[in-house]
Amino acid sequence: MTNHAAEPRDRPGDQLREWRRHLHRYPELPFEEHGTAAFLVETLKASGVTDIATGIGGTGVVATLRCGDGPGVIGLRADMDCLPLHEVGSHDHVSRNPGAMHACGHDGHMTMVLGAAAALASGAGFDGTVRFVFQPAEEPGRGAQAMIDDGLFERFPLDAIYGLHNAPGLPVGHFSTRSGPILGSEDNFEIRIIGRGGHSSMPDRVVDPLVIAAEIVTALQTVVGRNVPSSEPAVLSCTELITDGSRNAIPTHVVVRGDTRSYSADVSELLERRIRALAEGIARSHGATCDVTYTHEFQPTVNEAACVEAAARAASSVFADVDAQCERRMGSEDFGVFARTVPGCFAFIGNGVEPGLGGSPLHSSEYDFNDDILELGVRYYVTLVRSVLRQPSSST
Repeated sequence: MTNHAAEPRDRPGDQLREWRRHLHRYPELPFEEHGTAAFLVETLKASGVTDIATGIGGTGVVATLRCGDGPGVIGLRADMDCLPLHEVGSHDHVSRNPGAMHACGHDGHMTMVLGAAAALASGAGFDGTVRFVFQPAEEPGRGAQAMIDDGLFERFPLDAIYGLHNAPGLPVGHFSTRSGPILGSEDNFEIRIIGRGGHSSMPDRVVDPLVIAAEIVTALQTVVGRNVPSSEPAVLSCTELITDGSRNAIPTHVVVRGDTRSYSADVSELLERRIRALAEGIARSHGATCDVTYTHEFQPTVNEAACVEAAARAASSVFADVDAQCERRMGSEDFGVFARTVPGCFAFIGNGVEPGLGGSPLHSSEYDFNDDILELGVRYYVTLVRSVLRQPSSST
């Protein structure tokens, strides 16, 4: 990734677009964001932010900006990594790295935090300390914990942390968040069934794991509806079915994969317990064996009420439509790991509704971040910092 950090332009929107499109051209996969980190460091320095630490959790970057002697410390977090996708697009900032693409808008998230850093470095207007936290490996849900394990909060203490995510399908000018759970956990499961394969013309001589897998998949559809309390949202999805059979051979091995989503540890544990019991019981009843692996990939993202209040107050002076009681979503975000350690607020801003104008879905090969929302994100972050770290009133 070539560094093209630039001095701030006369028109901030033009500079933001240049930064964002450069980051989009050179996406990097989780824990491989070396060029991205170098670009962030050079751009921060050019913007007047010089207290910068690198290599946090592998490739993470933390920059610190102080103004006055206020004791408050808040963090603005952006994610750095991309997805292993081939981009489909004709725009001039299409990915130059084959098989890698910013299909979730992390290029825009970084740019908004860079823009806030530049604006605050040049205009100050706050009393305290701001840390700009650039996190690697959000997509696999490993980067936040890697930074914490590397001493993030001991080395760079925070009173609170804030993050944004673009939301295709929501109109530009829309801001949404909520107190309490806003995004779910993600747990993955893999059910490995071992039967006895054979010729498809003699099914009476085999223990057919494909039939067993079908019965398990059907049975799993009852887990949420007949086990999880109706007051607790949860999702269970089977997403892959893999066999070693062929057109005329009944398989010996079948793997069923899927994931679950929930908002509480109790529900997560219940889902795991029921998946194991059903899969093992059904396999045993057919004379097969079964092994279940269940892993916890993402923690739920839970917002602190006081942080949500501060975020909504700042957003109300920037966005046309602010919803501080939005519906919960079952998607997952690595920000949830940070928010378990320090109070936090995660929010969404509208990316647009029309395909090609911000409305293409996240994680699709046609997705592109809507540059028209960059300045809104910067203004929100700057307003948030200045309102949370308010300068003392001058005496008359």
